Amino acid sequence: MSQQHPQQPAQPYPPQQPGSGAPEPQPPKKRGIGRIAGLGCVGVIALFAVAAVATGGGGDSGDGSNKDKAVTADSKREKDRPAAEKSQAEQFRACVAEDGTKTEKAAVEHVTKVTGADKRNDILDAAEVYTDFQGGLTGPHQGEGKLIASAFTSCYESDNGLVTVYDENGEILANANY
Repeated sequence: MSQQHPQQPAQPYPPQQPGSGAPEPQPPKKRGIGRIAGLGCVGVIALFAVAAVATGGGGDSGDGSNKDKAVTADSKREKDRPAAEKSQAEQFRACVAEDGTKTEKAAVEHVTKVTGADKRNDILDAAEVYTDFQGGLTGPHQGEGKLIASAFTSCYESDNGLVTVYDENGEILANANY
C-alpha cells in the first residue's frame, strides 16, 4: 500500500504591506478644474456666436433690395441699371468683364445665380455661384468651375471667405478661399 500524505488546507496570501511592491489604489481624480475649464470654453464659443448674430444684422426679412433676381441676357438693360439694382450674378459678371482674363470671361458667361456675395462679416463668409454646367467635381467642366472660383476671389475680398461653385444639378464644381 502506498502511503498518502494529507494535503494542507489552502492558506490565503499574507496581506501586503505598503511599499512592498504592490501598486496602491489611486484616489479618485478631482474633475472640478477640467469641468470648469470646459464650461468656460463653451461659454466663450457661445459668446462669439451671439456676437456674430448680433453684428450680422440678424433681421433682413424686410430688405429685398439686394435679393437675387433672375438673370437676364439683355446686356443693354444690365448696363443701364445702377449697381445697387443689379443682381449679384450681374455684379459678378460686370467685375469679371472689367478685370478678368479671356478664359474667365468665357467661363463666367455660364453663371446663372450668385448668393452670399453681398453679405460679408469677415468671420465666416460663404458665397455660392450657380452655373448651367453639368457633371460635378469630376465632370468635363471642372476647369471652368475653378476659373469661376478664381475670378470670384479677384472680385471679392474677405478675411475668412469660401466661395463654392455648383453645376445646374447642385453638385460642387469647385471652391476657393477669398
